[in-house]
Amino acid sequence: MPITKAAKGREPNWKEWDAQAQKSGLRHTVVCAGGDTYTGHWDNNLKNGKGTYIWKKAGAVYDGDWKDDKRHGYGTYSVIRDGVPFKQFGGGWKNDKRHGYGTFYYSSTEHYEGEWFENKRNGWGRMYYNDGAVYEGRWDNDMRDGEGTLKLKNNNRFEGSWSLDAKNGAGCHYYLDRGQVYEGVWVDNVPKCGEMKDVDRDIAPRPTEYPIPCVQLAEPDMVVNMAKESFSPDD
Repeated sequence: MPITKAAKGREPNWKEWDAQAQKSGLRHTVVCAGGDTYTGHWDNNLKNGKGTYIWKKAGAVYDGDWKDDKRHGYGTYSVIRDGVPFKQFGGGWKNDKRHGYGTFYYSSTEHYEGEWFENKRNGWGRMYYNDGAVYEGRWDNDMRDGEGTLKLKNNNRFEGSWSLDAKNGAGCHYYLDRGQVYEGVWVDNVPKCGEMKDVDRDIAPRPTEYPIPCVQLAEPDMVVNMAKESFSPDD
């Protein structure tokens, strides 16, 4: 009696074809919806690892780290301005948003470098403005908030408290160009109560014509402190 061997089981062809179709590992350029393209690493059909994504309509380019189809890690984002590529952001990303430390270029003369939280300036950061001013200090919800220093182009500067993107609370404004300093309380960028003093008038570029006269109050410090308290927020 002839001996026959049972045929080995074989996976259906569709399983092999499906496995080959799954995007995993390094792939050449893949064309996405709308003509966008992605070149880089995949895992389980999701963008994972290093990769470059190009938005066809906007002309924007992201080059960096990905996790589960989202920008996550370190990467750079560039846009087209006046027909040429312009690097807009370089730094940390988390869940497709700017997060961690990074630098954002608003223009060729204005940029922010510092900490981010969900696409907003948050934490410590330094902002370079178009007019030559530089702010260095705390941010919250994309606004200056907390302790910070604003240095103007002429080297005059403000050091003190900020809230809702304005000078609020105690602070000193140094008018180095005229040899004076104001120390007091501010409310929405307006000095409400404080003391103006002469400082280094002899080396100031444009000192005031006359020095500030002496205050003749019997107890000037007490008067100033009481006034400051009236503008200070309640605890």
